[in-house]
Amino acid sequence: MARRSQSSIRLFENDFLESLTHVHPITPLVMWSPVALYLFWQAFTVKQISIADFGVWFLIGMLVWTFTEYTVHRFLFHYPAKSEVGKKLIFLFHGIHHDDPDDATRLVMPPVPGVLLMVLLYSLFSLVIPGKFIEVFMAWFIVGYLCYDYIHYATHHFPMTSKVGRYLRKFHLRHHHAKEESKYGVSNPLWDYVFRTVTGPKKDRK
Repeated sequence: MARRSQSSIRLFENDFLESLTHVHPITPLVMWSPVALYLFWQAFTVKQISIADFGVWFLIGMLVWTFTEYTVHRFLFHYPAKSEVGKKLIFLFHGIHHDDPDDATRLVMPPVPGVLLMVLLYSLFSLVIPGKFIEVFMAWFIVGYLCYDYIHYATHHFPMTSKVGRYLRKFHLRHHHAKEESKYGVSNPLWDYVFRTVTGPKKDRK
């Protein structure tokens, strides 16, 4: 298990439920890489997609992932809940990360909500994406998700000395510390520029 911060915030009195909220950072890679590889295999061997299609759906899958990352972070994780139940759910899913951003065991998505969310998204995407291409699309979508998870982990726990790395780290940490309703992209700032949320109004998140 990755190291928890010394004062890791406890979410559940039940030890088993509490353990589910702490995830080793290698978990998403071990869990989702075989799924993505299987989907790629299906796309090539069963659906027999071409190399050109492979490239096109790489672009589509990664673009859709970045948009999903932005919208989920902005509109779900930062939803201004009014009810006590709503506030507790938002805190459970994301508020805890803002209160304790250096807890290494809460920087990647736990398996249970990850599976539920991926199944839901697969069902929705299946309604609009042709059946021949759903496997290759979802494979690239999962790759995008893994890139996001590990970029997010790196921004909190590695120096990221490259030019791009320094930019992404600074961009995300300002989301945490500037108290602005802004900078919702983690793996990239594309949609923040599109929707003009690179900067935003100051707001107390407590």
